[in-house]
Amino acid sequence: MWSFVGSKDQVRWVWVALDEGTRRVLAMVVGDRSAATAQRLWGALPRGYRTGVTVYTDFLASYRQAIPRARHRAVGKDTGLTAHVERFWLTLRQRCARFVRKTLSFSKCERNHLGALWYFIRLYNLCHQ
Repeated sequence: MWSFVGSKDQVRWVWVALDEGTRRVLAMVVGDRSAATAQRLWGALPRGYRTGVTVYTDFLASYRQAIPRARHRAVGKDTGLTAHVERFWLTLRQRCARFVRKTLSFSKCERNHLGALWYFIRLYNLCHQ
């Protein structure tokens, strides 16, 4: 998901990893759409998730470069396997004005942007215990 920091020409991409069973956010990073950011997300996952689960993503090439082939499955939206992440983005956009699409609201600084995002994720995870 993308959002703005400072002005509309400073786009930040938010990446999350969710547990399929609990819907809890396991890891989150903010950056661009590069393989380096995908690698940061993969590294932020708890070790058990990196070694024992299958990761379902869309077809962004950055995922293929960061996630080991044995753990990665690129799937379309029609499979329903990425629906949990899509629902998470909708919930975030409904509850935090700075993440609404085509908004006039956006974070004025990176620190506030990350703070609002982590605050939401912690509350979200508390509701999904």
